[in-house]
Amino acid sequence: MTTRVFLSLGSNVGDRAANLRDAIARLRDAGVRVTRTSSIYETEPVDFLDQAWFLNCVVEGETELSARKLLEKLLEIPLAMGSKKEIPKGPRRIDVDLLLYGDAAISEPGLEVPHPRMLARRFVLEPLAEIAPEVRHPLWSGTASEMLAAARDRSAVRRYVE
Repeated sequence: MTTRVFLSLGSNVGDRAANLRDAIARLRDAGVRVTRTSSIYETEPVDFLDQAWFLNCVVEGETELSARKLLEKLLEIPLAMGSKKEIPKGPRRIDVDLLLYGDAAISEPGLEVPHPRMLARRFVLEPLAEIAPEVRHPLWSGTASEMLAAARDRSAVRRYVE
């Protein structure tokens, strides 16, 4: 049985666009069949502001893995790419977050789905609403597009053109 998933990817170290492409290519080995990828967005840092701007995108895919096993596989991608988080929410070559795992609401140590901060992050909502504007989750009061319109985050998010 396959589960529809949404993942957020971000990079602000090195060749940011190449890092995103590399991580997306690695998703198949992590058990994800990519079905759609958003545009790439250039986004200003949130929380830890003294760092380079990020490139972000959202990927929709399908997996046969459990949410826990998928998260374990996703965490291997930054390690394999040499990404290090030396400062929490700081610079990184690549970051891959599990946003949605079907309609599941999961709250376990080290695994929270939907991602606990996604509705407060314009850099997640903008690309998500691009590829899946009508996606809903049982814990939300609206669609991805409606959540984007209601977001209080006013950080800069703009389409990136290489």
